[in-house]
Amino acid sequence: MNGKVLIDYLPESSLRYRTKYAIVVVDVIRATTTATTAISLGRKVFPARTSDEAFIVASTLDNPLLVGELGGNMPYGFDITNSPAQIAKRSDIERPAVLVSSSGTQLLLNSAGSNGVYIACLRNYQAVADYLAAKYENIAVLGAGTRGQFREEDQMCCAWIAEILVKKGYTPETIQTKEYIYRWSGQDTNEIRQGNSADYLIKSGQEEDLEFIIKHVNDLDIIPALFNYELKVIN
Repeated sequence: MNGKVLIDYLPESSLRYRTKYAIVVVDVIRATTTATTAISLGRKVFPARTSDEAFIVASTLDNPLLVGELGGNMPYGFDITNSPAQIAKRSDIERPAVLVSSSGTQLLLNSAGSNGVYIACLRNYQAVADYLAAKYENIAVLGAGTRGQFREEDQMCCAWIAEILVKKGYTPETIQTKEYIYRWSGQDTNEIRQGNSADYLIKSGQEEDLEFIIKHVNDLDIIPALFNYELKVIN
C-alpha cells in the first residue's frame, strides 16, 4: 500500500482526521490497554466520555461493570479504576464494562465517524498495524495525551505502529512522524518507567498496572474497533 501515516495526539486532534483517515487510538496508560485486555477475555466494552454518560450507558445494560478514572480518580459509584491488571483478574466477564478515562475515551469517541476507528496498545500493536496496512490508504495514529503532554508510552506505541506501516510501504506524512519513529525504534518498554505516567502509577500505589503493561507486549492478535459506540473485535 502506497499510503500515508501520521502521528498526532490529544483528544481534539481526531477532528482534523475524521474525513480522510482511519484512526488508531492509543492510550497505553491505561484506557486502551484496559479495553483491549477486557475484550480479549470476552467482555463487552462501551466507552463513555464522562461519569454521567457512563451511568446513562450503564442503565441500558444488564449488570454492567463501571470502570474508569477522571483526573486520576475513580468516579463515585464506579466498581474499579481504569486498571488492566484488575480487569484481567476478574472472572465476571459476562458483565459489560462501561469505560471512562480522562483522555483515551474522549479521543476514541471524538474519532467516531471517520473511515474506521481502532484501539491499540502495546499488547496488540503489531496485529493492528498488519490489519490496517491491507485496508486503508491514510492512517492517523493518535495518542491520547495527558494534561497536554504526549506521554512516552503513547509515543512508543504510536511510533511502533507507524514504523510497521512504513516498512509496508507507507510514507510518513509529517516530520514529527519521522522523528517519533526514529526516537522509539528498537527501544525497550522499560523506557516508559522514566515517564510521568509511570511516575504517577508508582506514587499512587498502582504499580501493578505499570508492571502489567511493561510485561504484556505483542501478546494479543485482536483488533478492537468502534461500532455504534461499542468496541468489538473484528477478527
